[in-house]
Amino acid sequence: TWNPTCRPILEGHLFVTEVFSKDPRGSKEKNGATLPKSDYQHTTCSFCVCHVQLTAVCCDFTLARTLDYGLGAMTQQSKSLPTMDHRDEDVERGNMWSTGNSHLHIPWQRPYATGTPLPGSPVRHRSLEDTEDDQNSNNVLLTFKERVRHFVWTWFTMTMATGQLANVILTVPYKFHGQYAIGCCFFIFNLVLITFNVTMISLRFYWYPSTFKASLTHPTESLFVPASVVSFGTVLMNITEYAVGNGKSGYWLERTMVVLFWVYCGLAITFTCGIYLIMWSTQTYTISRMTPVWIFPAYPLLIIGPHAGKLSSRVAPESALPIIVGGFCLQGIGFMVSLMVYAAFLYRLMTQKLPKESLRPGMFISVGPSGFTIAGVITMGQNLPGCIPENFMGVGQMAGTISLVMANWMGIWLWGLAIFFFIVSCGAHWSCVRHGRLQFALTWYSFIFPNTGLTAGTFAVARALDACKPIRILGCVFTCLLVAGWFFVFGMMIRAVILKDILWPQKQEDRDEGGWKTEDPDLTLTKSEAGNPYAEGSSRRQAGF
Repeated sequence: TWNPTCRPILEGHLFVTEVFSKDPRGSKEKNGATLPKSDYQHTTCSFCVCHVQLTAVCCDFTLARTLDYGLGAMTQQSKSLPTMDHRDEDVERGNMWSTGNSHLHIPWQRPYATGTPLPGSPVRHRSLEDTEDDQNSNNVLLTFKERVRHFVWTWFTMTMATGQLANVILTVPYKFHGQYAIGCCFFIFNLVLITFNVTMISLRFYWYPSTFKASLTHPTESLFVPASVVSFGTVLMNITEYAVGNGKSGYWLERTMVVLFWVYCGLAITFTCGIYLIMWSTQTYTISRMTPVWIFPAYPLLIIGPHAGKLSSRVAPESALPIIVGGFCLQGIGFMVSLMVYAAFLYRLMTQKLPKESLRPGMFISVGPSGFTIAGVITMGQNLPGCIPENFMGVGQMAGTISLVMANWMGIWLWGLAIFFFIVSCGAHWSCVRHGRLQFALTWYSFIFPNTGLTAGTFAVARALDACKPIRILGCVFTCLLVAGWFFVFGMMIRAVILKDILWPQKQEDRDEGGWKTEDPDLTLTKSEAGNPYAEGSSRRQAGF
């Protein structure tokens, strides 16, 4: 009988106890001796002493490619492994170390922020221990306070998506009865959701003060801290869209929104730079683990352009011009940072294939930078001729006209890039949906929020092309899909809370990953489990870490 725990290990090509290499004549060699095929089809796992059958693909792997984070998944039977201290000493000397098996020599590497399966070899099967852990979690009862501990920053993606959906609904060029009311419903509901999020995460930090610092240094949760800032910016955009100008409010609200716009600009640049600095100084990432989520800290800057475009058309010209100039500058920072991360993402796709199924919803984040930049640049360019002074840049109105044309062409150029990433992201989910491999996570709101930028950009391109009807219709189709998708994701979120898939230990972005461990003694791993990626909770194994 063989230990089921080894099944994901072997099928992930992480461990092979005998070193095989191909012979030019087509046979296999073991320690220089040619073996018949029947001898190398089976071997023994040195970690659980069980007899298993290796596939031909496994046999073609050498042990130099086995691990990213050193030995893991060690069972209690493997008593001959060296201690962590000995392994660290070997690392400093750059030596190989052995488990006691003369055929097994593995180069030890220090853990990264999260464990990484071999490229192109996702662990697709779950062991019996995984199933037992999930069954046990359903039998455990946690108090409200204990569940609030796991209210992570990722919840603010919900308010990002809801607020931007309210903006998109009002942007639809084909006006219909009740359009403003429907948008207002999403706007008001978003205010309720933001109040809920702020209350819950404040309770988390009040009841568990250590989690505040931990959330800023966690390799995954820290990426979503800017979501709270984006949610604040989204509310400002909603207020501008639904309440400012056109006789809807007084002068006081216009001035207030101008001040809040500059306050938000300061928060955006602070959080974007701050989170990236924390990432670069506390975490070590590899290209094999790259996802578009790395773009997320730049998102606070990416909605400044659309916000500036909306606000500049509703305030006095003397206030509109600085807003447009500042919007162009900060939008450029956000997009250029995202563009450089785009390069790393494409390199990761070329060398490591698509991300794991559980991470693929995050691919839609790559749509947002281009989409929001299109909407911002075109809208600001269209508003610029009406607010520039006579001698602006030495040419006056000519500068506004030239800027308008350049903004339109730049938006059309970026629209193609956004469509490209949208198609790639949709295609990457085909195998997941077909085989039912997607499990809910709050990152599912990536289906909504980035694509609101693409939809707003589509309507902006239609305006730039003199109200092009086919592009307008395409934008309306996107809007309908976004509304339906929002209801679906929101319903799945409520279901996940009930089924304990979120707001639960080791089930969200605050789970233990690689070298990062929670400070909660009830959740801290035992020493025997340290360094064992397959013994650190079913959710971590399920996520493929």
